[in-house]
Amino acid sequence: MLDVAGLDLTEVERERLRHPLVGGVILFSRNYETPEQVEALIREIHAVRGTDDPKLLVAVDQEGGRVQRFREGFTELPPVRNLGELYDENRKRAKRLAEASGWLMATELRAIDVDISFAPVLDIDLGVSAVIGDRAFHSNPEIVADLAHSYMNGMNRAGMAATGKHFPGHGSVAPDSHEELPVDDREYEDVHLLDLVPFERMIHFGLPAVMAAHILFPKIDRLAVGFSAFWLKEVLRARLGFQGAIFSDDLSMKGAAVMGDMPERAKAALAAGCDMVLVCNDPEAVDQVLDQIAPDNDPVSHLRLARLHGRHQVERTRLALDDEYRQAVHMVLNTV
Repeated sequence: MLDVAGLDLTEVERERLRHPLVGGVILFSRNYETPEQVEALIREIHAVRGTDDPKLLVAVDQEGGRVQRFREGFTELPPVRNLGELYDENRKRAKRLAEASGWLMATELRAIDVDISFAPVLDIDLGVSAVIGDRAFHSNPEIVADLAHSYMNGMNRAGMAATGKHFPGHGSVAPDSHEELPVDDREYEDVHLLDLVPFERMIHFGLPAVMAAHILFPKIDRLAVGFSAFWLKEVLRARLGFQGAIFSDDLSMKGAAVMGDMPERAKAALAAGCDMVLVCNDPEAVDQVLDQIAPDNDPVSHLRLARLHGRHQVERTRLALDDEYRQAVHMVLNTV
């Protein structure tokens, strides 16, 4: 999965998207001007592939709060921490609002044909990680799982598959993996009893995808999570029974630099068990990856990713006339 530079595609980008190793595009704020413009960009992205070729996944980070790439023309979603605070007062109301929030976020994106938003965040807010902070539902792992389950149900009802992140949990480390590799010195049992709880619960509820964190647990494995077969194959697949798709976090982040140049990072992440790797904000590195990696035609991996394509697309211009949509907007903007 790669990114593009602007509001429409260049010829070089069209050629890049035709490469058989490219399976998706992630959009950022720089790709967004208006709903009409980004809808046209997504049509342009899909048009580069023939009807017999695999359809590209289109993704975005649209969590709400600090991390919402599309704003003007979209509902300004509050941070999910607000749902956790409400949960402490009224569990049922918070769960209803969590489902409405997931549905609203996903419905607005499906209306412009975005397949997935990388959400919900399953990290636990322990007051340690500034980069997570109010992106997390709560400090209690069971409450995180309860709210995330409702949020995922809302996304699913809108036709969008959920992606839990950042496996196995970013809430216990202060450094931002965009800037450096965070190191967590805990033993496996400590992580299992705390950070893994929301992932374990959500896998039981049918979580379709997970994004792996760039975090090193030196007492557990010598490799950072996104490059570790122990974490992805042994823990996530074998112990937790996860059968969905595994995404790497962006391999351009400084937390991934310990694995070498971009082709080495991509090869290591794929070998460890990732179904799709993200390479963003570095088109030269993308070309190096595409030149140096051989296609892997694993049918199981392809099937996992194919299941993430969006369903139930609605016409964006008709949303304002939809009673459920109007009620969801009112709930999300006025209840919290």
